Amino acid sequence: MKFERMFSPGKIGNMAVKNRLIVPPMLTEYAAEDGKLTERYIRYYEEKAKGGWGLIICEDNSVDPHGGGFKNVAGLWDDAFMAMHEELTDRVHKYGAKIAVQVYHAGRESDSSITGVKPVAPSAIPDPTERETPHELTINEIKVLTEEFAQAIYRAKNAGYDAAELHGAHGYLINQFVSPFSNKRTDEYGGNIMNRLRFPLEIITRSQELAGDDFPIIYRISADEMVEGGLTIEDTKVIAQMLEEAGIAALHVSAGVYKSGAIVSAPSAAKTAPFSDYALQIRKLLKIPVFTVDKIVYPYVAESLLKEGKADFIAMGRASIADPELPNKVREGRMEEILPCIGCWQGCQGKIAEQEPVSCLVNPRTGKENTHTVIKTDEKKKIMVIGGGPAGMEAAIVAAKRGHDVTIYDKADRLGGQWLLAAVPPGKEMLNSFTVWQKGELARNGVRIELNCEVTPALVDLEHPDEIIYAAGATPVVPPIPGADGYNVCTANDILSGKRDLTGDAVVIGGGLVGAETAEHIAVHNHMVTIVEMLPEIAAEMPDAPKVFLMESLERNKVAMYTNTKVLKITEKGVTVETADGTKDIPAGMVVMAIGSRPNKSLADALSEKYRVTIVGDADKVGKALDGIMNAYDTALAI
Repeated sequence: MKFERMFSPGKIGNMAVKNRLIVPPMLTEYAAEDGKLTERYIRYYEEKAKGGWGLIICEDNSVDPHGGGFKNVAGLWDDAFMAMHEELTDRVHKYGAKIAVQVYHAGRESDSSITGVKPVAPSAIPDPTERETPHELTINEIKVLTEEFAQAIYRAKNAGYDAAELHGAHGYLINQFVSPFSNKRTDEYGGNIMNRLRFPLEIITRSQELAGDDFPIIYRISADEMVEGGLTIEDTKVIAQMLEEAGIAALHVSAGVYKSGAIVSAPSAAKTAPFSDYALQIRKLLKIPVFTVDKIVYPYVAESLLKEGKADFIAMGRASIADPELPNKVREGRMEEILPCIGCWQGCQGKIAEQEPVSCLVNPRTGKENTHTVIKTDEKKKIMVIGGGPAGMEAAIVAAKRGHDVTIYDKADRLGGQWLLAAVPPGKEMLNSFTVWQKGELARNGVRIELNCEVTPALVDLEHPDEIIYAAGATPVVPPIPGADGYNVCTANDILSGKRDLTGDAVVIGGGLVGAETAEHIAVHNHMVTIVEMLPEIAAEMPDAPKVFLMESLERNKVAMYTNTKVLKITEKGVTVETADGTKDIPAGMVVMAIGSRPNKSLADALSEKYRVTIVGDADKVGKALDGIMNAYDTALAI
């Protein structure tokens, strides 16, 4: 594929863009709590400009000091902020990229614990995902907000941005006015589609008065809100034409609101480019450019969407987080070097949900561009990495890039460790793309690989490394349940690795992430499955969106789920459990243990008496892959 469409120039209003690749707005929480930009924020976007993206749309910038939905939201409400905005636009422009900024107000998708004041909305109806009933805006308050939006766009133009994007999607304030799901007014701002559109149309008109008709205004829209009584694609087709008549320069087609938010940043289990058909339907009606967005990870898909005419520009958000150099790598034919987004949600949306700054499982440099650059060492060392899972491979890659002599030793016949098993359940196949990338990086950086090799103290003494990075992973826990040693009992790892046949109905003991996904794997292969979990929730540690897809799959595949339930014993016929209602026998041909794992560090303890040993990944502490990869990266960076 030559990617001719992807790298053809395009226009948005009078703004010329060098290619069709867009970084869409994605909150990072890198701004200061008072709304000012930070060096971290600027460097993050500068890195994408270096990487070759045509247009970068900076994340939601609030038009009002009380308009943010998160603590660390950038602001456009004060002239005092503009010097840093000018610094940002200057640095991005040096690399030939165009830069826009998204202006927004969260409305009812916020609360007083964030803003210090009661949230506002067109109607006094709480968002289904928030706890507070918002204040219903008066006509005068709406006029004030209209002016705040317009002044923010005017400031954006003066700060050097090439365009502004109105956030009219995802259930934020503008969307709240347009949608019958949230707008129940009967005055001039409600009651029919033209009245509900009045707020964004007045913002556009006033913004054009201040910034001029030649300053492009992009509009982001939720084509289908995917909620009861919300906007559908047929509504949005009409709205899109009205927005075009009002003078917007392009339409950025997304979907969903907070209640349907699992699909907005679609996880690995979702289908590829889920909103592209919406973009196509709208594009057929408009003359202005249309963007499509969401789970477009691979350049091949982006080029295909452009060729098919589904959109004029492709927004690749999380792909740009995983690899800000993606466009340059595609243009230079370095496809195998592209760091792939795996749709895990751990570092991006998962962190945002926790009100923490964005990071990335596959790219530890995300948001740390100033501190986590790999620099060649002046003191070359011999490094032994014990364990070839993702943490071990990450440490080896970084150590080798720094100039060290690195060898990985693994007792298995292939690299990947338990990460390979994590990629087996349905919808998790994208995890394999990270393993492929890591193996490629090992080869490109000259790391020696020793497979089928059980490391012993004697071997270590023979090799006599300067430093050891110990990444031997973790071992599944088998609790002392009566009958746990039966022939019909195995671990989740046995099932996912194919070491045990799937025979008959199954009981999975343990409803955490591994147990739930193993149950799903068994169920989609046409076996009845029951999950037994002692805690009150299944997959409690899983990020929100992946969990939504997982739970829907478990229900669709008729997986029975017992929570607050203890296994008393295992027999040849199944398990006996204790529930709140008493004891119960659950028949099963297979009993699968998924209780958890414990670090495998015995060898590390022995070696540490003679060598400098650093333990990384699950061998240090069983937890999220995000933390294990970062731990490994930091370890190798410090050697």
